[in-house]
Amino acid sequence: MSQLEDARENLREALKSIGKEEYYSRLENPERFVEVNFPVSMDSGEKKMFKGFRSQHSTLRGPGKGGIRFSPDVNEDEVKALSLWMSLKCAVADIPYGGAKGGVVVDTGNLSESEEERLSRRYIDAIAEVIGENRDIPAPDMNTSSRNMAWMMEEYSNDNRELIPGVITGKPVEAFGSKGRSEATGYGAAYIIEEIIEEENLKDVTAAVQGFGNAAAPAVEKLEQLGVNVVAVSDSLGTAYDENGLSYENLVKCERKHGEVCPAGEKLSRDKILELDVDFLIPAAIEGVINEETVEDVKADYIVEIANGPTTRKADKVLEQKDVRMIPDILANSGGVTVSYYEWVQNRTGDYWSKEKVLEKLSENIRDAYRQFRDLRDEEEIYGREGAYRIATSKIVEAIETRE
Repeated sequence: MSQLEDARENLREALKSIGKEEYYSRLENPERFVEVNFPVSMDSGEKKMFKGFRSQHSTLRGPGKGGIRFSPDVNEDEVKALSLWMSLKCAVADIPYGGAKGGVVVDTGNLSESEEERLSRRYIDAIAEVIGENRDIPAPDMNTSSRNMAWMMEEYSNDNRELIPGVITGKPVEAFGSKGRSEATGYGAAYIIEEIIEEENLKDVTAAVQGFGNAAAPAVEKLEQLGVNVVAVSDSLGTAYDENGLSYENLVKCERKHGEVCPAGEKLSRDKILELDVDFLIPAAIEGVINEETVEDVKADYIVEIANGPTTRKADKVLEQKDVRMIPDILANSGGVTVSYYEWVQNRTGDYWSKEKVLEKLSENIRDAYRQFRDLRDEEEIYGREGAYRIATSKIVEAIETRE
């Protein structure tokens, strides 16, 4: 089953559970989907064509919101699925946005920095007619960064002959970005884990984090601050393991020096991290890693999904039977879009906040969202993903019904 089929089936089940299945046909497809083909001047002087997408799933609760990814695997179904998830994520986090997503089919490893800049600018030119600070606000995603967002914001502003920082979020602080944005996704997940530790009175807590990128690394940093023993961290080359705990500082040093985390501890195979007996397993890398083939080996008590769609529907059923608690992606990784919203507010008002204020507001918001999720899950005795989807779809349906 594809990501899009997974997302749609979860949506259908959630709508059915709240007695609103008649809205499925309205929400299964995006309001608008754009495919663009645009030329980019390469360093050689050659003009090369690239394909890009922008999916705007829903603007019922506010402007569209969602990242832009650069990857050779970007495709129509993936972008549509991710935009649907963004609608649900913004709703469960109670952020006044709808869902969107975009991408370009490209391997950035084959581009020079100047070529990547021109690609970023040409892509934003190509979708300029469907985005805007009151319409759809892109942000970074896989293989894009704050620098890409700065180029895109400048290009859009130049085209409109005025500075419009609110059209893009995830920008560098020096280019109208928000302090605390780089930590937001990882810290948000860690705040939820802290809530669970406190409410369950857990002791000697262990965690394994799959990934050490822009979202995973801050999560490791914050978990260490909270006293959680992070025993394993993986990247594309393998898993670093130490039963006594890995040091965030050493992981950063190894990654910078060797290009991988493994020298920070005993090296295991990359997928071994999914099999470790820990309190919290945190998939924070790519989609579909917990699937029919890997799920039986999962021994963690909790899964906290920082990646988008790391667990398939079939694996969900097995995890539920194994009594593994699930904090789904649309809640666990919503810290990023929450602080993107704060950045947009700051851009619109011109009132820029301290990092401490941003993270304090994030902590309050995501803990409130988690408690609402937890209460529904426990009262209805339902699986975690179903609980999060129920909350999100209820809010989206309310937005429809109040207008009709």
